[in-house]
Amino acid sequence: MNHRTPRILAACCGVALSAIALGDKTSLTIYSTAAPGAIPAEMYRPLPASRSAHGHGYRPFLQAPGYAVVRQDRSMTLTQGRSSVSFTDVASMIDPTTVSFASLTDPSGTRVIEQSYQFDLVSPDKLLERFVDQTIGVTIYHGDTTQSLSGRLLSSAPGQLVLSTDAGIRVVTGYSGLTLPTLPEGLITRPTLKWDVNAQRAGAHDVRVSYQTQGVTWWADYNLIFAPGDDENTGTLDVGAWVSILNQSGASYENATLKLVAGDVHRAPTPSHGMQERWAAAVPATVSGDAGFEEKSFFEYHLYTLGRRTSIADNSTRQIELFDSARRVPCEKILVYDGAGEMYWGSAGPALDQGFGVQTKPDVDVYLRFQNTKEAGLGIPLPAGRIRVSKLDKADDTLEFIGEDVIRHTPREEPVLVRMGKAFDVVGERRQVDFRVDRSRREIVETVEVKVRNRKNERVRVVVQERMSRWGTWEIQKSSVAGKKLDSTLMHFPLVLNPDEEGVVNYTVRYTW
Repeated sequence: MNHRTPRILAACCGVALSAIALGDKTSLTIYSTAAPGAIPAEMYRPLPASRSAHGHGYRPFLQAPGYAVVRQDRSMTLTQGRSSVSFTDVASMIDPTTVSFASLTDPSGTRVIEQSYQFDLVSPDKLLERFVDQTIGVTIYHGDTTQSLSGRLLSSAPGQLVLSTDAGIRVVTGYSGLTLPTLPEGLITRPTLKWDVNAQRAGAHDVRVSYQTQGVTWWADYNLIFAPGDDENTGTLDVGAWVSILNQSGASYENATLKLVAGDVHRAPTPSHGMQERWAAAVPATVSGDAGFEEKSFFEYHLYTLGRRTSIADNSTRQIELFDSARRVPCEKILVYDGAGEMYWGSAGPALDQGFGVQTKPDVDVYLRFQNTKEAGLGIPLPAGRIRVSKLDKADDTLEFIGEDVIRHTPREEPVLVRMGKAFDVVGERRQVDFRVDRSRREIVETVEVKVRNRKNERVRVVVQERMSRWGTWEIQKSSVAGKKLDSTLMHFPLVLNPDEEGVVNYTVRYTW
């Protein structure tokens, strides 16, 4: 926030108050409600400055999916008895219902009787509304010449004025400047909090102001570098993580203590105000010292506290390293052929239609899997975020992008599965070989054949994934490859294929109801 020392003068009940902010201390705790990977940088682009629909004098924006708790400790001089305190350095996206003002010096003897939030900000339209029937000056350009005009303002509309001048009524458009005599009462240049304070003790008070503001969020980005192992199906990963902080709150936070909360914190729903946009430019973090984030469990969530202070400007994206890169984390490459894909049967009974689930696709999906364990070099809670993977091209020592995915909040000791894309040289096909329905015996018997071909120069392992979606009660009567039942609908059949080899899985499943 702006920490240039302001002098605030106010009067209430005939008592004047001066408050000077000395040695401000700001802390920021940010909560994110963004879906993992939902805020790519390309989402934000420059827009011409314009006033918001509420006339606050700020550019419109797409409200960031998150919020923050802002706390400021200040030193103020209070008079004894009732007085008025104005506090201007607040976010324009503040939730006024969350504001608290407390004296740390005399908490029991200082209390707030009333508080208000004023946001009727100065803007050209607001000013002109206040000067109807008053005399104003207008500057008009005619090519290289300038004309100054004075008259009584009768009405105003965007880009148009109606003036009563000595020469008569004049409609002015395309003017380039206005001269107004004073700043009307009731208009302010910045959003302002005001308190009616009753203090038993006069003099210097350390006070704490806290509030919640919209327009602030954070998310995690993971950058992985894949290095192949001794065979085509293993390798290692270098895992780096950054957090990006998007600030559109209408305030800057200078030299602030920063905390990030990872987890799904429930809040009461609020009405939607529509979609607007604001530019957010990515900038590197301001570093004082090199202490990074310290993680700890906090209630049912995880709290990440930055070990140094940082500055987060309004209308910007700040990027800070989440943890030191983990080197050579073991991983495995997994090829999965899911020939039928997801299937849904809308009826309450079994799927008796022979054509149900016979669709096929040739694509084989590629995944990388690694363990989030201390033994593997990690073992820390991983906040939800976008995960990008690159691989080194040794021909010119450049990193080339090979895939990306998103992960949910992942506790330690849990596996991480990254969907990379589709294999180019491994293809599959699936067909229904036999199908019989016996309504009297209440059974379906179906035979399926799956073929996978390896056109690579290396041996590969492929998992054939089959979905038993016709009914909930089923059993595999026979299969050409030993399979594993994963859950109530999934079977996995493993294949190991040499170069230019075709593998076949043939199985018969019996459904009963």
